[in-house]
Amino acid sequence: MKELIEYIVKALVDSPDKVAVAEIAGEKSIIFELRVGEGDLGKVIGKEGRTAKAIRTIITAAAMKQGKRAVLEIIE
Repeated sequence: MKELIEYIVKALVDSPDKVAVAEIAGEKSIIFELRVGEGDLGKVIGKEGRTAKAIRTIITAAAMKQGKRAVLEIIE
């Protein structure tokens, strides 16, 4: 899932080389920490949070197939 998040976000931002995703996997959950370059936060969140919500929906569905819960934290 980490690679999927990187792929999606790198297509959205102006500085794809500054995109970094850290994955912390637990027994029942996975936490993803997404870091983007300065000025790219708005592109990842999107208008009214729609882009971030879509990314979260995708990773939630993928995690459910593994029987886990996913959380995405977006940091600039």
